[in-house]
Amino acid sequence: MFHFNLLHSLLRSHFQFNFLLLLPCLLLLCLVFTGPLIAATQISDSISPEAETGRTNKEALLAKQHLVVTANPYASKAAFAILKQGGSAIDAMITAQLVLGLVEPQSSGIGGGAFLLYFDNKNQALLSFDGRETAPAAASENLFLTAKQSPMGFFDAVVGGRSVGVPGVIALMWQSHQQYGKLPWKTLFTPAIELAQQGFIVSPRLAQLVTLDQNKLGQQPSTRDYFFDLKGEPIKAGATLQNLAYADSLSIIAKLGKKGFYQGRLAKAMVNAVQQHPTNPGLLSLEDLGNYQVKTRPNICLPYQQIYQVCGMGLPSSGALTVNQILALTEQAGLSQLTADNPQAWRLIGDASRLAFADRARYMADPDFTPDYSHALLDKTYLSKRAKLLGRNIALSDVQAGELSLAPDTVTQLASQTSEALPSTTHLAIHDRDGNIVSMTSSIENAFGARLMVGGFLLNNQLTDFSFQSHYQGQVIANRVMANKRPRSSMSPTLVFKHNKPYMALGSPGGSRIINYVSQVLIAHLTWQVPLQQAIEMPHLVNQSGVYLLEQDTPATQWQSALEKLGYKTQVKPLNSGLHGFVITEHGLESGVDPRREGLAVGE
Repeated sequence: MFHFNLLHSLLRSHFQFNFLLLLPCLLLLCLVFTGPLIAATQISDSISPEAETGRTNKEALLAKQHLVVTANPYASKAAFAILKQGGSAIDAMITAQLVLGLVEPQSSGIGGGAFLLYFDNKNQALLSFDGRETAPAAASENLFLTAKQSPMGFFDAVVGGRSVGVPGVIALMWQSHQQYGKLPWKTLFTPAIELAQQGFIVSPRLAQLVTLDQNKLGQQPSTRDYFFDLKGEPIKAGATLQNLAYADSLSIIAKLGKKGFYQGRLAKAMVNAVQQHPTNPGLLSLEDLGNYQVKTRPNICLPYQQIYQVCGMGLPSSGALTVNQILALTEQAGLSQLTADNPQAWRLIGDASRLAFADRARYMADPDFTPDYSHALLDKTYLSKRAKLLGRNIALSDVQAGELSLAPDTVTQLASQTSEALPSTTHLAIHDRDGNIVSMTSSIENAFGARLMVGGFLLNNQLTDFSFQSHYQGQVIANRVMANKRPRSSMSPTLVFKHNKPYMALGSPGGSRIINYVSQVLIAHLTWQVPLQQAIEMPHLVNQSGVYLLEQDTPATQWQSALEKLGYKTQVKPLNSGLHGFVITEHGLESGVDPRREGLAVGE
């Protein structure tokens, strides 16, 4: 059992409390948006995920029948209103995503992609919808290579048309609504259309991110015209911002359905913006848009702590595979016998993450183009062998991908090579009155995507999630660029089952660190019995390749000396997650909202 009196040393809060005494009170409090975010913290490197913009206080909300948790109050309230009208969790998801594309445009939108986990309570079925972007049919492994065949600089590739993949969000919405929607399609668009026409209040977070990115946004006419005022200054927090072009685009899609996006005026506008970019044109075509398909993927589930099943998306999302590897390795290595104040606990978590990320780099990619080794990577014998590497008291000196016990002719010779995974992303979780659940992570990749705006929405730069190189040391890279292929993702929408019943929905933005953020919350809540809201608030400690990252301005920095004594290099930096979710308890639906962003839980 986790020692609650030790948890406060890991939390950001600067006051003392007893969680056992506080929890019953927390469960009865409603989460409220508590006002302006504190001043922005400058990111420490140029290709970080969305920058840190301060914290807002969050408290757990207890709901009885339906609950919405999203990254922005406008979206949460609009989605909750849909549930109140009798809409399904899928209906509420559609409304929430459309509003998020307006009020949180830097993170996600209809110009991007998403992974959706949906639990159909009536049929007791879990479905995984892959709405990931795809590479254009004309794309080749040379897409991100210079004339000298060297990899392009990251932002040289990002900004412009070259990095734009075929968006999947609208197709995902359409298909899931055809199967599980209750309210008319057009009804779900009304809140976002009206808000775009009337204008919304710019949040401190959006204003600060525009200011931080003004050099790139200001260079592109479409984003400069929208995100800057008539004096050429970035938009300010508290200003009212209209987006009539977005309202018009949504009106078209509301009337025509999926065809309104993938065919006709909007499709032509996207293709023109990509192909005719003056300095960095791309390959997106009308045929690519017309051929896009949402795919239903096999679920990735693994037992944990005997009573749980942790489930997530299959490839091309590496999230569930890598999260479950981390959980399995730490469980087998005896993490449950250690408390969160023990440096050895963080050694196990850190090195288990390193082992899992080594496997990720070598083996995980779009299963339609690369052999799918999911079963082998989660095989009990394989994981037991890998867990034995953790049976020491100091950090692993060398970490390599494991050798899978498959016939030699069934294992493709793949190089262990990583690619940039630095998306600007959002996560939402919804529970409706019928017991259906949505856990969806949505993204346009880097903050503000490709910095191309069409029809009032931003286009993604998701293709930079591919490896820029196709080979390494004579071996092929699994996540290389190929025509019509989907880039590997770190998005980790998660559903946890307890005694075979839905128990927890969770996910986060944060690039490849999504996997670490989600894993840490799962460990804290499921193993150490930390209440979900407090588990989300815990400072982040992230290790993917040997350097232990410690969340800046939190008690995580107190671990620096202890971790260095164990053999790690450490680095203190902002680690900006956006963890959102809920747990289903005997008392009701208990929310969890990340204080690092501006999210809100609404329910009853």
